[in-house]
Amino acid sequence: MKEDLEDEENFDDGDENLYEHYSIKVDKGQAMVRIDKFVTDKIANSTRNKVQIGIDQGNVLVNDQKVKSNYKIKPGDLITVMFDKPKMDSEVIPEEIPLDIIYEDDYLMVVNKPAGMVVHPAHGNWTGTLVNGLVYYFNQLPTMPGNSGRPGLVHRIDKDTSGLLVIAKAEETMTHLAHQFFHHTIERTYMALVWGEPAEEQGTIDAHVGRSAKDRKVMQAFPDGSQGKNAITHYKVLKKLRYVSLVQCNLETGRTHQIRAHMKHLGHPLFNDAMYGGDKIRKGTQFSKYKAFIKNCFEILPRQALHAASLGFIHPVTNEKLHFESPLPEDFTLALEKWENYVQTDV
Repeated sequence: MKEDLEDEENFDDGDENLYEHYSIKVDKGQAMVRIDKFVTDKIANSTRNKVQIGIDQGNVLVNDQKVKSNYKIKPGDLITVMFDKPKMDSEVIPEEIPLDIIYEDDYLMVVNKPAGMVVHPAHGNWTGTLVNGLVYYFNQLPTMPGNSGRPGLVHRIDKDTSGLLVIAKAEETMTHLAHQFFHHTIERTYMALVWGEPAEEQGTIDAHVGRSAKDRKVMQAFPDGSQGKNAITHYKVLKKLRYVSLVQCNLETGRTHQIRAHMKHLGHPLFNDAMYGGDKIRKGTQFSKYKAFIKNCFEILPRQALHAASLGFIHPVTNEKLHFESPLPEDFTLALEKWENYVQTDV
């Protein structure tokens, strides 16, 4: 039931055996207060004395520099809090983060996650995540076994993937939704801009997905089923633009980076997907004009071109079939329009 989940590892600096617990960027409008007070207010269940000891021991840094407890924080400061034990996933800082709520009732909600937002706290992103915003928004959210620190989450999408997520507001809701994901009855449609034009207008990619032996952050397709877990993606080419194509992908399973790994296996990696080789020119000419055009597209869409466009499921309480759609975000739309104009003018 894990979908598009990014790697999570504790941070070990190798020298002092310290682990990053929190990384807090001070807001522009923040008043100048003592750092010991600021950190105490930000971290749940902390005490002023404990924070002061941490500061004295050099476990609280400001812009990577040691400070004293009476240091007055300034807007833009980056505060890093470290301890000698790995951070527990259950430690989540409530933060007032704007949420794009598409639907909400007493049992669940559907949110539209922007590209660049991490779904849940993990190494390097303990704050500013969707879960931090959810914890602030709700007094209490349920968790699944093994899902501690990710309240309300039934599935996830990558940091740089935009689109729809369903959030459970009650334990029974989460269990019911989790069963729907497990039995592959959740309808999930993604829009992807990929390099090249697939030979078949539509098809199914049935290839196990598992971690690459060369780089554990990268997932790899294993069509012989020798490694990884079974993964099935149904795709349909919606628009061919000579060197790239707009493709609709429907997930039957939800493995880590499934679409990204499957499309690379098909020979058509996602446009500007650095992890899977899509951030280089894969199709087209070598003329300087074309290279400049690609560079401009990358700047407009500085991430993998993947958007969770629709989500459908049975309401756990009312048994009503719900369906939600999210239009392509601005960066995706602008890049697509540039490709359409390029194809029309470059004939």
